[in-house]
Amino acid sequence: MPRPEPTTSHVDRGAWSRGLRPWWLLPASLALTTVAAGADERGGGCPAEMAWVDGRVCVDRFEAHLVRVGPAGEDAGLHPPNEPIGTRRVRAVSARGARPQAYVSRDDAAQACREAHKRLCTAGEWLAACRGPSKTRYPYGARRRAGACNDRGVEPLARVLQRPASPETWGFDAMNDPRLYLVPGGVARSGRFERCQSESGTFDMVGNLHEWTAEEGGSMRGGFFLDTSELGEGCDYVAVGHDAKYRDYSTGFRCCADPRP
Repeated sequence: MPRPEPTTSHVDRGAWSRGLRPWWLLPASLALTTVAAGADERGGGCPAEMAWVDGRVCVDRFEAHLVRVGPAGEDAGLHPPNEPIGTRRVRAVSARGARPQAYVSRDDAAQACREAHKRLCTAGEWLAACRGPSKTRYPYGARRRAGACNDRGVEPLARVLQRPASPETWGFDAMNDPRLYLVPGGVARSGRFERCQSESGTFDMVGNLHEWTAEEGGSMRGGFFLDTSELGEGCDYVAVGHDAKYRDYSTGFRCCADPRP
């Protein structure tokens, strides 16, 4: 029997009752700012929202957020980042200042990249972007700098469920509660941590959200805001063995693309 997907209805009602519009319903011009237009000056035929990496691939500068796609292929508004995709048609977008999408599976992430005429990054492409030309362990250098990336924060499970996080609270339903994303001190807007930039020009590749890559075994890289070291340090962090349909409040992604001719 399929599991019911969590909704944001209880969150939305609270916002409206206080006379506030939820931030994900704000006009895009107010909700985020984008990278300046134009191709990457270093070449490669990459669009402005992507970095030219390792002389071979374009990589999104920022973790993806989503816009819904209408019947004619038009943008139909922002998709709430704490809401699973379900059967909706969505497109991945890379922009500074956006709320990156969580609650996303590898399969959902791959499809959202395809809607943007991109694809999910391979492990090698992701690592090349994170380590940069100098091949450092962290995006910003060889040694950990606490707080340079979003690598520490509040445990949302304990805050939302009002009890310590434990194996009993780590079930599917609890891990996909939409309120987890809204806890202050958790997921940050894309590019907010300016020092968390790689030599390649990509942001937030360590911390903030786990990032899916394209491996069949289900790999997530870089860690998230509560863990960037237990399964490897910095760019070397990798969580493996997840089903392609797995998702929770910590899972996100970014896209890659082959350069334009």
